[in-house]
This record gives sequence, structure tokens and C-alpha cells, in this order.
Amino acid sequence: MALKTSIDERHLARAIELAEQGRGRVSPNPLVGAVIAADGETIAEGYHGAFGAPHAEVEVIRGAAGRELDDATLYVSLEPCCHRGKTPPCTDAILEAGIRRVVVGSDDPSEHASGRGLGILRDEGIEVILADGHLAARARLLNQPFRKWARTGRPWVLFKAAMTLDGKVATQRGDSKWISSEASRFRAHHWRAECDAVAVGIGTALADDPQLTARVKGVHRQPRRVVFDALARLGTDSKLVRDAARVPLTVVVSRAAPRAATDALETHGAEVLVATGENEPARVRSALAQLGVMGVSSILLEGGPHLAGAFLDAHEIDELRLFLAPIVLGGRTARAALEGEGMETIADAVQATGLECEQVGEDVLISARLKEW
Repeated sequence: MALKTSIDERHLARAIELAEQGRGRVSPNPLVGAVIAADGETIAEGYHGAFGAPHAEVEVIRGAAGRELDDATLYVSLEPCCHRGKTPPCTDAILEAGIRRVVVGSDDPSEHASGRGLGILRDEGIEVILADGHLAARARLLNQPFRKWARTGRPWVLFKAAMTLDGKVATQRGDSKWISSEASRFRAHHWRAECDAVAVGIGTALADDPQLTARVKGVHRQPRRVVFDALARLGTDSKLVRDAARVPLTVVVSRAAPRAATDALETHGAEVLVATGENEPARVRSALAQLGVMGVSSILLEGGPHLAGAFLDAHEIDELRLFLAPIVLGGRTARAALEGEGMETIADAVQATGLECEQVGEDVLISARLKEW
């Protein structure tokens, strides 16, 4: 439904902007912001600040304490919840506050929601407007990880890579440090902090012995480290395993993994998931389904090319963020960002949407959505 006035648009845009302040803190809950206004003037603002903390609607109603709200409008970026989880239903709080008009940015696709919250409010005589157009699109894009997880049970996947002008992510000998600039690597650490998990293949884990932690200020919680390691080759002396007691580590193996190796990983604090399926893309989907059950709603996929290709073949890459560095490598065997089986024809290629470019340090960052939820 189209918003009635430019005032509605302004306040709803502000609610969407406020929601961003919870990024990296609320998962697996969605990002939500809210504004209460009357006669064009803002009365209170609020947002969902942390998992288990009060929702945005409750926060903004508290901020308006002492003010009669029967003439006010509540602007909220996501459909108010109507179920009891860690907190009471937001629909109850809205009704108790006496608010008579609610403008909502986007629906909640969860099984326990899907319009139920809006229906409850309408049944109580409240005017409810569900936005359309560009603000509705912004509200949906804000919560792509939550929306995919709610609809499919699998985490949203962001693939990140740094490449040269000729599309290489490593030299013929495997050297890749550092293709991207320091500013680009700093940005990628922020993405780690915002995602529930960061994933690599065993080739990357063995070659780089990474930590896969977010090393920037203000990190609310470290992401779960996930290593796709079919034969459980990750050593117990690796940085990932040595740090497993402090930062969660999941090793995804196949049925062919030696029992002694998986037992050793579990003894040292790693969680082992057995991915099933007849090929690598099927095992990727199996692993993602299991991670989704664990509450992982977003994954930053950092490679390498073999694993990234398997994710692409499984149709499980939702967004790409590629740093393009101002260098050229060449080389017939220098590696590209994505391997796997790929597409047989140009007509079969995945069409990206929402293409954006910006300069980060010396690099160019290209972002593109492959799916929208």
C-alpha cells in the first residue's frame, strides 16, 4: 500500500535507518527500528539492540512514556511480532499503548508471523499500512539473512573475494597475500563481525592457518568459524582448533572422514558436522541446513575457489562482494575466485541485481545480489 504522505515516508525511512544500529548484535532475530510521531513531529525513537533485549516497538513505546498516544502513528521497519519468545508479543505492547495507526516497512516471513501481527492489529481497529515501493524494498533488503533463514532454514551466504584486474585470487604458486589493500581487509573484518559464521575450505585452512576472527573494535561476539573439510585433515595444532574453546569452531566432514580424525577434533573442542549427499553441492546444502538448525542465519564465505564453486553450483551464494585491486598477475594456472562445474552457456549464467561500486583504499569494491528474499 502506498504511504499517504511525505511525512509517512520520512518517519518510516528513519525507522529503517535506526534498525541498522542493531547489526551484528541481534541475530538470529531481525533488525528492526521504530519511530512514534504525531502531527509530523517525532515523539520517540527506538531499535532492537541485542538478541534477548526488548524489541524496537517496546523500546520506542518506553521512550514515549507519559505521552498519550491515541493520536500518534507508530512507524516500524518490520511487521510487529505476535508470538511469545524471549520477549512478550509486540502487538500486545502496541494495543496497551493505545496507538491507533501503524505503518510497517515489510512483512515478517517467519512461520509464526506472515501477516498475523498485522491481522491482530487490524482486528482491534488499528489502521495498518504496509508500505510498498522503494521503502518496502529497503526494509526487505535490510533483513536478507533473517528472511532467507526464516523461509528456508538455511543461512544467507555472502561471498567475499579479493582479485586482480585480470580476475585472479592467487598466483600460479598460490601466493595471495596481500592482493587487497589494508582498508579492504579492515572492511572485511567488519563483515565477519556482522555475520553469524565465517567459512573456508580445508585448502585455505591448511595453506594460511587463519584465525577467522573479527579483529576490529566493538565486536559484540566473534563469528563461528566453519571449515569444509571432507576428510577431516584439519590439524589439532592449527590456530582454529587451538582457539576452539574461546571461539566456536565447526568442521564439516563427509562420511568418508576417518573416525579417529573426527574424534580428535571433537576432543579438542571442535564441533563436527557430517554433510551428506551424492556430490559437493548436495553436501553444501546439507551442511547449510544443519548450520541453520544451530541458529546460524548468515555466513561470510571467504573461499577458496574450490569451495566457492561448490556453493555457486549449489545455488547458495546470495550476495557477492569483490575487491578489485589495481594489479595484474596473468598466468594460465593462476586461480580465479570461483571454480566448480560452472555454467555451460552464457544463457545459463546467474544474473546479478543491485550492482554497486565504491572505492575502498586503492581497491574498487563491487557488490551484487544474486538472490532477494
